Amino acid sequence: MTMQAGAEPDDVAVEGALRPTSLGEFVGQDRVKSQLGLVLEAAARRGRAADHVLLSGPPGLGKTTLAGIIATEMQAPLRMTSGPALQHAGDLAAVLSSLQPGEVLFVDEIHRTARAAEELLYLAMEDFRVDVVVGKGPGATAIPLEIEPFTLVGATTRAGLLPSPLRDRFGFTAHLDFYDAADLEVILMRSADLLGVPVEPAGVAEIAGRCRGTPRIANRLLRRVRDWAQVHGDGVVSQGSAREALALYEVDALGLDRIDQAVLDVLVRRFNGGPVGLSTLAVAVGEEPETIETVSEPFLVRLGMLMRTPRGRIATAAAWEHAGVQPPAGAASDQQVLDL
Repeated sequence: MTMQAGAEPDDVAVEGALRPTSLGEFVGQDRVKSQLGLVLEAAARRGRAADHVLLSGPPGLGKTTLAGIIATEMQAPLRMTSGPALQHAGDLAAVLSSLQPGEVLFVDEIHRTARAAEELLYLAMEDFRVDVVVGKGPGATAIPLEIEPFTLVGATTRAGLLPSPLRDRFGFTAHLDFYDAADLEVILMRSADLLGVPVEPAGVAEIAGRCRGTPRIANRLLRRVRDWAQVHGDGVVSQGSAREALALYEVDALGLDRIDQAVLDVLVRRFNGGPVGLSTLAVAVGEEPETIETVSEPFLVRLGMLMRTPRGRIATAAAWEHAGVQPPAGAASDQQVLDL
């Protein structure tokens, strides 16, 4: 069934509306939703601030959205900051001392919080107070400052980098997983409706299969396919327009983008399938090693096309097949890779 085209709203005005505002609107992550819903409902019945919440998982899966939902469900204000912005204890003390009762403080990339601010956070999370140090040297004095009860929501893409003392102070921790195609299709249909984009189910399915299981990427690809459909097509996001648009933006049928395809091409065609060191691979592709390691490799590993070994990165049989190249006799087999 095709949605009828109408007046298209301003993307900037509707961008915030793409984020669901309640657990009922939030699609996917059913296990996390049920657990979090119980925590919030119990806190609301007690009339107290909810326990501190730690959300971990890859970028784009809804950690920031869930922080907003927590504030909405608790009928509390939301204060947003990030770990890199908290480089001094005084920065954090200023934020904490200005919180309202029950306010939700969202700290994105909390694992990047400076050590001094992190230690101040320990006391604030447990006892709702901070010690403000006045003076320097032997004459320095710590003045305890009471703060209002609040809920800290921390988000991290690198949960392993969080120190144990900080991680243990969260009352509820949740890991967000990648979304399946069915949930992504529901998300895309909702986003298309909010953006006023006419879509066909086949077009939505085509986008859902190429967005790496990530809602943020799905919404971005939807807007790019919409652009193509408006300029080169009839304005409707169909399967054909989706395929043409995503080919233009170099997103293949599996969701591999330009960098992913370059990594596989270099690994297979230039280095005989590996092993290749990360730095060498990054130079050959023309990207920073961190980009390869944090953006491309996790998805390629998840697809079973690349393996990390002590000797370097190695292409699997799936990578050779995807590249359309017959593995040479000297290429490492999957069993040899597993034995490394």
